Amino acid sequence: MNGISGLDQLIFIVYFVLVAGYGYWVYQRKKKTSVTASHDYFLAEGSLTWWAIGASLIASNISAEQFIGMSGNGYFVGIAVAAYEWIAAVALIIIAVWFMPVYLKNKIYTMPQFLKTRYNETVSLIMAIFWLLLYVFVNLTSILYLGAIAISGLIGPEHLHTVMLLLAVFALIITLGGMKVIGYTDVIQVAVLIIGGFATIYFALTIVSEKFGLGRDAIAGFKTLIQQAPDHFHMILKKPTAASSQEDINKYLILPGIAMYFAGQWIVNLNYWGCNQYITQRALGADLQTARKGILFAGFLKLLMPIIVMLPGIAAYVLHQNGHLEGLRGMDDAYSAILGFLPSGLKGLAIAALTAAIVASLAGKLNSISTIYTLDIHMKYFKKKTEAVTGESAEKKMVWVGKIAALASIALAVIFEWKDLLGISGEGGFTFIQKYTGFISPGVFAMFILGLFWKRTTGAAAVAGLITGFLLAIFFNSFAVQLFGHETLLYTAYPNGKGGYEIPFLINMGWAFFFTMVVMIGISLSGPKVNPKAFALDKEMFKLKPSIIAMIVVTLFILTALYVKFW
Repeated sequence: MNGISGLDQLIFIVYFVLVAGYGYWVYQRKKKTSVTASHDYFLAEGSLTWWAIGASLIASNISAEQFIGMSGNGYFVGIAVAAYEWIAAVALIIIAVWFMPVYLKNKIYTMPQFLKTRYNETVSLIMAIFWLLLYVFVNLTSILYLGAIAISGLIGPEHLHTVMLLLAVFALIITLGGMKVIGYTDVIQVAVLIIGGFATIYFALTIVSEKFGLGRDAIAGFKTLIQQAPDHFHMILKKPTAASSQEDINKYLILPGIAMYFAGQWIVNLNYWGCNQYITQRALGADLQTARKGILFAGFLKLLMPIIVMLPGIAAYVLHQNGHLEGLRGMDDAYSAILGFLPSGLKGLAIAALTAAIVASLAGKLNSISTIYTLDIHMKYFKKKTEAVTGESAEKKMVWVGKIAALASIALAVIFEWKDLLGISGEGGFTFIQKYTGFISPGVFAMFILGLFWKRTTGAAAVAGLITGFLLAIFFNSFAVQLFGHETLLYTAYPNGKGGYEIPFLINMGWAFFFTMVVMIGISLSGPKVNPKAFALDKEMFKLKPSIIAMIVVTLFILTALYVKFW
């Protein structure tokens, strides 16, 4: 490895051996349990503790897109980008209290299974195929790209493809052990991620204090950031006026002030955390109380994440503005630029933290790909009619199908990213993910929220909602301004600096979701008052134990204090 010392390499090797060794130990232990092979591989049924579920959720969520993308947005916009993390904490409370009881009572193990149970086979198959394509060609590819770029930037750009292969192989090794191995190794991954992340930001703040002649003082460094970049410490961006600069307009297009809290910000988070296979999968094998505690623990950890992934970007901005980071090429280089300042040893820990985030996220997505393909496609459409559906041999065959699906998926991702065939480098990994998932999120979330809690929702409405949400997302993004102008009752479009006008993306999502809901409700009203496939709901499902209430109150109190401080 070029650019890092022998101590850095030693720390990284210790991290690798620790994770791999612990994963192997968990794998050997789980072979002796009585849980069925398929449920153990796909769900770790009943074997994950609440803290393992919470840690696994965070480890799978935080990846290169956050470290690189969110740090870059911290550089460009500031603390307002923390909304993605802090609103997620509230979304996780909603998921824990209202979504999980419905999923668990109805023995839902995959999201396509939910759609089949609640709607019909057509909706389930459409979404299973979509999720597979999304996970392979959007999520896996972009995470591999961003991760390889970030790590090779520290050890030498010539190692890009080597890093990509190593990340893929490491993630595949963890994945082949199944959901239980992923869940418990994620505890180590998230510990490394948090320790390495906090060490990085601590050192970044001491660098800032040193550069401004204040000695090695992290608190003084943080105060310096606020003094030097006060505009970077406001959660709510002001609506642009005719006198606003293009830079301020571009910031608002990314994070449209208070308006986003009434629109797409909730759709992004509730859809991601509540209707997303590779996220919900961590809790679907547990009992309700364990699942709730794990999800709420993840929500608490989300409050910490902006410190780790956003503050380095603001530090890079202040250093760059004052001539201490002259070689910085752009906001996506902000995190790597800060890591370049780290001393020997700490740099190895930071690389381990970044690797932990990437590998955990890749492993989580690979396991979800194998689960959806095996349970929702292969076993339904490709399994021979003469094959046994029960018994130990059938269980083992299902697991092997899942492992082959994971291997094929990561191989495809590496092939497509070897020469960047999808053009991720041109759009940026974070933008690439948001662009292609954002077109489907309004329709998917409308379909889930109505399916969970409104007994009248029909299968025809679900199909119409998927199509409507997709078409409306495209319409608001690409055609609304041309047809209706820059200013309407629904939106305000702003010059994008490229000769055109844009509506903020999160506003587009909000309106696409609203009109999709209208269409689905209208179609469902023409059907029976209670759909035969509706889920049975009762008040007992949603009752909370005192420990759960306490976790919710603490999270909301901290979140309120943060918004009061940085409004």
